[in-house]
Amino acid sequence: MIRDLSRPYQARQGAPRIRAVHEAIFRRTYFADCRACSFCKDQCCSWGVDVDTSNMARLFAHAGPLEVRMGKSRERWFETEIRADLEFPGGRVGRTRAEEGACVFLDRDGRGCHIHAYCLESGLEVYGLKPLVSALFPLTFAEGTLVPALEVEDGSLACLGSGKSLYRGSRDALAYHFGDEFVLELDGLERLLPGTGGVGIR
Repeated sequence: MIRDLSRPYQARQGAPRIRAVHEAIFRRTYFADCRACSFCKDQCCSWGVDVDTSNMARLFAHAGPLEVRMGKSRERWFETEIRADLEFPGGRVGRTRAEEGACVFLDRDGRGCHIHAYCLESGLEVYGLKPLVSALFPLTFAEGTLVPALEVEDGSLACLGSGKSLYRGSRDALAYHFGDEFVLELDGLERLLPGTGGVGIR
């Protein structure tokens, strides 16, 4: 069921604007401690990810140290196609490249995302540099509604079925991008749903 919010909430970068949420974000669960996962083999990084052009520019501003960390030049980071999409900041979006069956930003010698690890090592705000779609996963947005990602809907996400609700696992990222009032309203919706309380129901 879709729940309308009291007002639209605009992301800090200007888009998207979320005006409704799907109840499933409070009910579906997953193993949210991604860095501690020992069984998924970074499945969610098997493909590239959509990234707006303003986020690309922020990544290019850190290109030197990222190239050293990744061992890959900036020319290899993104697909060449840029398309219009008003749900993304600036209205223009591209995609990170996939190489050898995984996103180019996947740390193949360790775990997880090079962008995420670089931010932690450098004292940078992770959500300020990591692509919005990656930061919110396993949530996403479509036509102004916050919804489970496709991998949740089709059951292919390896870490489904235990742990926190999709919402609780992404709450910090949502607060960063959409503000404290947004997550407080979602907290209120969560409390209205029986059997949730932050851990979701299977």
